[in-house]
Amino acid sequence: MIDLAATAAWKTDQGALIVSELMDGLRSRKIIPPAPQTLERAGIRGRAKARRLAADALLAPLTTEQIASVDALVVNDTELKRTPLAWLRDVPESPSAGNLTAILDRLTHVRKLSLSPSLRDAIHESRFRHFAREGAVAPAFLLTDYSARRRRATLVAQMIEREAILADAAVDMFDKLVGSMFTSARKRREVQYQTTTRDVGRLMRLFDQTIDALTAARETDADPFDALDDRVGWFTLLKVKPEVRALAEFADEDPLVTATQKYMTLRKFAPAFLGAFTFKANSERDSLLSAIQLLRDLNKKERREIPDDAPMPFSKKHWKQVVVTDGKVSRRLYETAICATLRDRLRSGDIWIEGTQKFQRFDRYLLPKADVPKVSSQLALPGDVGSYLKDRSALLDARLRRFERQLRCGKLEGVELRNNRLHITPLKAITPPEADRLDRTIDALLPRIRITELLNEVHRRTGFAAKFVDLRTGKPHENPSAVLAAILADANNQGLESMAQASQGVTYAQLAWTHNWYLSDENYAAALATIIDAHHAHPFADVWGNGTTSSSDGQYFRAGRGGGGEAAVNAKYGVNPDVRFYTHVSDQYGPFHSLVISATGSEAPHVLDGLLMHGAALQIAEHYTDTGGATDHVFGLSPFLGYRFVPRLRDLPERRLASIARPGDYPGLKAIMGKPLQTDVIRACWDDVIHLAASLRAGTVAPSLVLKKLSAYRRQNRSTSRCLKSAASSGRCSHSTGWRTRNCAAAAMLD
Repeated sequence: MIDLAATAAWKTDQGALIVSELMDGLRSRKIIPPAPQTLERAGIRGRAKARRLAADALLAPLTTEQIASVDALVVNDTELKRTPLAWLRDVPESPSAGNLTAILDRLTHVRKLSLSPSLRDAIHESRFRHFAREGAVAPAFLLTDYSARRRRATLVAQMIEREAILADAAVDMFDKLVGSMFTSARKRREVQYQTTTRDVGRLMRLFDQTIDALTAARETDADPFDALDDRVGWFTLLKVKPEVRALAEFADEDPLVTATQKYMTLRKFAPAFLGAFTFKANSERDSLLSAIQLLRDLNKKERREIPDDAPMPFSKKHWKQVVVTDGKVSRRLYETAICATLRDRLRSGDIWIEGTQKFQRFDRYLLPKADVPKVSSQLALPGDVGSYLKDRSALLDARLRRFERQLRCGKLEGVELRNNRLHITPLKAITPPEADRLDRTIDALLPRIRITELLNEVHRRTGFAAKFVDLRTGKPHENPSAVLAAILADANNQGLESMAQASQGVTYAQLAWTHNWYLSDENYAAALATIIDAHHAHPFADVWGNGTTSSSDGQYFRAGRGGGGEAAVNAKYGVNPDVRFYTHVSDQYGPFHSLVISATGSEAPHVLDGLLMHGAALQIAEHYTDTGGATDHVFGLSPFLGYRFVPRLRDLPERRLASIARPGDYPGLKAIMGKPLQTDVIRACWDDVIHLAASLRAGTVAPSLVLKKLSAYRRQNRSTSRCLKSAASSGRCSHSTGWRTRNCAAAAMLD
């Protein structure tokens, strides 16, 4: 029985699954199961045996020196003034050259342990993740109380995971720092342009006077130079010549040139960053890899001159001319351009780094090809591209002709084509004043209670607090009040110390322990799914909807100037750091998925995250977003995954309709027709799209990670990205009118 339990526990720590497999093993051997207490004891001992075996397998390849280095992680360091483990966990998040250098220092420290990532293959992935998660939260003093085997295995798993985390953090910060150089350059140009507005006006008036003088001289056959000297003054024109030249040069200045004003900041982190990673591409002779190696060699030899035959792998072709100044390659311009190009290609996955999680080779994120047929059979589209194109072509043609006919006959309410432009009457609010009064009346009837009482009542009705289980044992907390207090401290940003002072019967130590060992992302998702399922099952929820329709939107929040990695400068909201909560809400007004994203990032990549990864019992069939959530990639993938995507497009009159047939077949829509779809691209990339959709459906990768790479990919001639864009246009057959999303101002748990 212990051996059977150990075999089951090799891949899970959940007691119910272990006992279930234990029972199946006994039945298959025709053994009558013993009493439940005996089964429980056997399961516990089997799980302990599996943990020991996993720890031994993880530690077996390590040398004596590696074991000593791992043990030193929990010993106080006089220089660091803390343990190396605590220092490695303390990752700076605010983008700056100093913080990037600090991350690279931590990465170097982890790499000195020489722990191969292949060690994780020695044990089951779930068992490895359990070791790594425990190592991420357990304080050093607690780890020293573990047995030597358990402590070392926990630290080894955490260090392997920590190396990938630090590498991702370094690349993310490099991305932000390089991007901020060009953002700052654009801002400086805008400020400079504003300061020169008065000068531009003065010079334009002088130019206008010059034209008037020359025009009058021509009409009267007078000498143009005499007329110009009389009305404007030749010396006046010569005096403003330097100003005119300076303004012309300013207008023609490339953003790359402006960005190099921050070159000294770039030099503080670029050499260390380029030297810290081994970049890879599809071809070993990739010109960008050659350029990076050139910069490494120059940094190592402390040379500044860029050779004339240096590789020019820039994302913008005209930069090849920009970087050359007075016949020589400018080091400032060249190095800045290389970093910007590396940033773009890391985003797209065209360049990747082994050992990272977010910047791997693109196909590493996808489902193994052998598993694709099984998953693709569950997709909402036929596997035959010919049938798909035939069906979509007929449907699109019918709807375009119907739209053309209704538009010509004026049968579309609020829609007309005037002066070759589509005019759409904005929707008006449909909520009557009586509903607003009823809303206020109902609010007045609700009793005033403490939020802690509300949380306790919701827990009694749903049991959501039981989903916050111990990271090590998988058991619920013995004191649900401590869990609820820790959740509330997270939700209102109050902090554990302040919450402990405001709570009765809960100490700070209890809250800190609960926060570290019970409040994980996985537990939050499970608890939220429990609440949403209970809400969905309540009969009154059907008054609002049946739970098959949803919408998502982002809500902007100011962050302090000392914000973390998510808080970035936003061009729309100003120079203060900020974040957005991107929340999915069902038609029953249940916020079933919520994610914190940067205010500078796009919302669209996260639309499919909420639909595929929410974990609740909702069966969403139709989803709405605003313009920020709509891209061709989301359009293209939605029907493959079984969703009807219906966005509210702010700039709809500016867009063009696509067709599979010739645009000339729809003469009434000529003014708003775009280019025909390239069905040959869809045919050529059909298998790749099916592979991608199957990978997303199987949950092997977060949709946002893949969509960000596709949107950043520049080589889209016959690529999966371009295929999705074509498929997206063929899928935009109709946009029905639906309900509008309600903003969620609080955390999803409290909503």
